[in-house]
Amino acid sequence: MTQELEDYILDHIDPEPDNLKRLNRDTHLMCLYSNMCSGHLQGRMLKMLTRMIRPERILELGTFTGYSALCLAEGMPDGAELHTIEINDELADFIQERFDASPLAERIHLHVGDAVQITAEIDESWDLVFIDANKRSYVEYYDLILPKVRPGGFIIADNTLWYGKVSDTNCHDAQTLGIMAFNDHIARDNRVEKVILPLRDGLTIIYKKPECAHADSGM
Repeated sequence: MTQELEDYILDHIDPEPDNLKRLNRDTHLMCLYSNMCSGHLQGRMLKMLTRMIRPERILELGTFTGYSALCLAEGMPDGAELHTIEINDELADFIQERFDASPLAERIHLHVGDAVQITAEIDESWDLVFIDANKRSYVEYYDLILPKVRPGGFIIADNTLWYGKVSDTNCHDAQTLGIMAFNDHIARDNRVEKVILPLRDGLTIIYKKPECAHADSGM
């Protein structure tokens, strides 16, 4: 996508809310790997998808600075709640301060620690899960989460094109291999429907088929 085309798109979608504009700026000023922040276009997409799905319970793996969590929360119906997990405890105060400033603060729950461990400890059935954590562990996250997603629920996985490296057979770094393994794993799983959107760094939308009442049955 050219910069001119991206600018055109941003000029013709809903504007970035002021609180997210400030968060995006603060992330780039204060944090390493600021490119991990979802940003305007993907943020509006996450809100729109949440509006469409109308989930009562949302789980996010990989909070980073909280931008995507706030976008998901924007789209939640009344009474819904969001749980988000971030492994970097040095970001906890930064994130919580932004959540506390949100009118939805009471419905956003930040967990700090390992996503696999915390997800296993939270006794919930999820309507929507957003995966944006350690790329090496995407398959592990998926296998852990799918049984906890209600039939008819959704998983959204970020970075599934991984800078285009997924189609380069010469790439052997651990993160690329993790994403490639995840994409292959999802492609083979007949319990779900799936589509990859070439948005930003790749966004895979996964729908758990209603007939899969037991998500841990064979693939």
